Amino acid sequence: MDTELSATVKADLLSIGSIRIDPALLPVQPTSLATAGPGAGGSSIFFRSGERRIRLTINELSPLRAVAKDGKVVLIKGDNVIARGMLEHPLCHCPEQAYITLSEKCVYDCQFCPVPKMQGGIKDSKKVHRMVAEAYATGELKAISLTSGVAVSPEKEVQRMVDVVKQLKREYDLPVGVSVYPTKHSSERLYAAGACEIKYNVETMNPEIFRRVCPDLSLQTVLDSLENAVDYFGRNRVSSNFIIGLGESDETVRKGLKQLTDRCVIPILRPISPHPLRKDAISIHRPSADRLLKLGGMLKEMLDCQSLCAEKSQTMCLLCTGCDLTPHRDL
Repeated sequence: MDTELSATVKADLLSIGSIRIDPALLPVQPTSLATAGPGAGGSSIFFRSGERRIRLTINELSPLRAVAKDGKVVLIKGDNVIARGMLEHPLCHCPEQAYITLSEKCVYDCQFCPVPKMQGGIKDSKKVHRMVAEAYATGELKAISLTSGVAVSPEKEVQRMVDVVKQLKREYDLPVGVSVYPTKHSSERLYAAGACEIKYNVETMNPEIFRRVCPDLSLQTVLDSLENAVDYFGRNRVSSNFIIGLGESDETVRKGLKQLTDRCVIPILRPISPHPLRKDAISIHRPSADRLLKLGGMLKEMLDCQSLCAEKSQTMCLLCTGCDLTPHRDL
């Protein structure tokens, strides 16, 4: 009998965040390579079991193993099989989406993020269109999601994003979601360009931690922009990454979740892992399974109180769910 991925098992897997995998299971282009945010540079797999999906970084030192057995992929912890399912093929970054990073570099020096250290390339519109076309040709594409670092300035990044969204909406009848650092008119402009969902990341709702880990950014600017975004995009169409593991207390998380959901914003509780390029910058503690379940349950209750539903999201992280314990999809 199949062992489907339960919420409890997924929380346990997320608390570890990595896996060893039999190379024989991997196709020619097996892994998703993250190019944005704290996980940039890491190769990973997507595993699906029942209605749930998880993304795990490939690490030969992981206590988890993925092997083939009886025509399935099984996940093993210690001597126990904890889930049976299948590997999913990512289109661009994740399954079912063309999730594309426009600028793989950033002028801001957030202490948990390796992107400023990596200083990757910038995709021009031709490359973006080629990537989307290749994903569309598979017949599996459900959404286009675009994110970006800040190569020069937030204003220039938003302008590039507006241009790309307009071009893609002329060619594809698909939902387009966007994640950028906000500017004064970014929500208005991106909505007018054709984006249906927006994500501005608060990173943490602890002001002291924010000042320490995002010294170049303004938490209040992000919060104001999120509230303004709801006026344009509407309920269930505005979200924000909320990192768990930077030293915040559960009470800080509770208060932060209430602030966001009261603004009709859907928070995404993102467990963080230390990156080698940032190992000496800050102290990072990957959250335990129990904590992820507790905070995820807390978030679900707050969303329900505001009649918000993560399951209605059409793009980006809330559609994928691979990196998080997502209310209404996992819980």
